[in-house]
Amino acid sequence: MGDDASSLPLTVEAVRAAIARVAAPSGLDIARVPLAVAVSGGADSLALVLLAAEAFPGRVTGVTVDHGLRPEAAAEAVQVQGWLGRHGIPHATVRWEGEKPSGNLQATARLARYRLLAAWCRANGVSVLLSAHHQDDVAETLLQRLSRGSGLAGLAAMPALRRLDDGVDGVWLARPLLDVPRARLRATLAARGQAWVEDPSNGDDRFDRARARRWLETQPDLSARRLALAAHHLAEADSAIHWMVKRHLAGYVARREDGAVAVADPAAFLDVPGEVLRRSVAWCLGAVVAGATPRGAALDRLISSLRAGRPSTLAGCQAGFERGSLVFRPEAPRRH
Repeated sequence: MGDDASSLPLTVEAVRAAIARVAAPSGLDIARVPLAVAVSGGADSLALVLLAAEAFPGRVTGVTVDHGLRPEAAAEAVQVQGWLGRHGIPHATVRWEGEKPSGNLQATARLARYRLLAAWCRANGVSVLLSAHHQDDVAETLLQRLSRGSGLAGLAAMPALRRLDDGVDGVWLARPLLDVPRARLRATLAARGQAWVEDPSNGDDRFDRARARRWLETQPDLSARRLALAAHHLAEADSAIHWMVKRHLAGYVARREDGAVAVADPAAFLDVPGEVLRRSVAWCLGAVVAGATPRGAALDRLISSLRAGRPSTLAGCQAGFERGSLVFRPEAPRRH
């Protein structure tokens, strides 16, 4: 569906095929299950919900999250409800209640948004949530992560399909538009005479994404399409390393009844390329201490200590050598 014809509106047939293709690995019969679309009222999500509703008549609901961060948000949600209502598309609004953080607001709001959307989907028997992330989003995210010095996993393109929550019967998040330029989505609405909401944060240079978008617009030789293609190549490399890590863990690591994780043949386990070892050790730490996400210099220091035969601790986990094995266990509580 991706091409350089950015002035051409998307067709219902193309979107139907893209949704079916992206959702196929879930094993769901996409032609029969109810679908939800995360719709903010912006051009991207509005185009997706209108096309998806025509592609799968009677089975699509638009869901808007009111983050409570702007006074206009509630009115915009009502506006979206009205737009969708004219097309016979059901709509729901969920609200982010409670106190809002003062720092890292966009990242926190994103986590809250997905939590609320997943909860709505579970409560309403919806197993697939569609998101309108597109080619330009992939390119801008790559630029943001490059500026932060992210590793391979951070630079890889966002997945087209992933679990939005835990559990076998959890909600799937599907992104069918990752190879579609933003301009085609706007062209789709323009061809239908459909207005949309402009998010003021898109032009606010206080936010990384707005700065990345503005910078990219000044680079005639660096297109969003090429950056997105690079991000997809990086995603393939990331998947390959993930496959290697799974095999590495299966060959050396075992959970113990006492909650510890034991590694047989520590010398061989530690003698692998850096990224494979980082992810393997991080998995061991996370298996012992729920929620542990070690990374960066702290993880590298732990690995250096282990390669030197020295025990070390990180993220509430103690790693040491016992009877020829490398053992990860919860750090002993400190005595006061």
